[in-house]
Amino acid sequence: MTARSTRRPTAAQSRMAVVGAIAVAGALTLTGCGDQTKDKDTSSGSSSAASAPLADKLPADIRDKGVIKVGSDIAYAPVEFKDKSGKVVGLDPDIAAALGKQLGVTFEFDNGTFDALLTGLRSGRYKIAMSAMTDNKSRQQGVDPTTGKKVGEGVDFVDYLQAGVSIYTRKGDTEGITTWSDLCGKKLAVERGTVSEDLAKTEAKKCPSGKKLTIEAFDDNQQAETRLRSGGADAVSADFPVAAYAVKTSGGGKDFQIVGEQVEAAPYGIAVGKKDTQLRDALQAAMNAIIKSGEYQKILEKWGAQDGAVKESVINGGK
Repeated sequence: MTARSTRRPTAAQSRMAVVGAIAVAGALTLTGCGDQTKDKDTSSGSSSAASAPLADKLPADIRDKGVIKVGSDIAYAPVEFKDKSGKVVGLDPDIAAALGKQLGVTFEFDNGTFDALLTGLRSGRYKIAMSAMTDNKSRQQGVDPTTGKKVGEGVDFVDYLQAGVSIYTRKGDTEGITTWSDLCGKKLAVERGTVSEDLAKTEAKKCPSGKKLTIEAFDDNQQAETRLRSGGADAVSADFPVAAYAVKTSGGGKDFQIVGEQVEAAPYGIAVGKKDTQLRDALQAAMNAIIKSGEYQKILEKWGAQDGAVKESVINGGK
């Protein structure tokens, strides 16, 4: 879930490595909700502050409460989604649980549509947003990437993964799509507020007369995939880990296929309010602690995302 402007392809072999690793993670059922109702079973547990090595780095009020509320679009497997029992699982919840052990708090995930997460962060509904969100200048500055206008206070990001964006189609029915320019004259389904929507809008302006790119934006990526599966769209675009997971698991691997290369390789970041510098720095310290301990790498391997591993967490590393 990103928003950038210059596309950069990544190596094809990386894509295949991730797909192979996802097979190890197993074919979990893709489920989730699009509302913003708190789910009581979406918490990532942690140890108590007394035994947590980095608890003293947190603001006192958060340390005393023992909870950090997380805004997240919990319908974006394998990054965050609900399993068959309704439990929130995935890469982000596992990383949050690991951070919780370092900080002595529980990360409590609240479900919301992706395009409303930063608004919820600014309003105080969430303390952080963690939802495969790309760290970029427009979000750091609170600027709409399409209009260039200021839409709100920006956020800071604690970066934790590198990921690109992919296009996927029905398996065996690619409609001749291999690059973004091939989407002209086609219908693309995307999740609202993502890099895929931003890139589609940019590409649509380049399409020649008579070959309009039709963009259908949905509240979550599962809805976009349903549209593709039913034949209502020619392709879907999503972050590569999500696309690879869908290709591996949907219909037992018979529904979709990735076409072309990843583009827009950029960091995922945990979004934190500009004024919450102590919380931001505590999260960065905890992230670097789990990177150093090796727990981070194990989590990435579990979810087939090891090719996006970072060696160090930085603040606002997105361009």
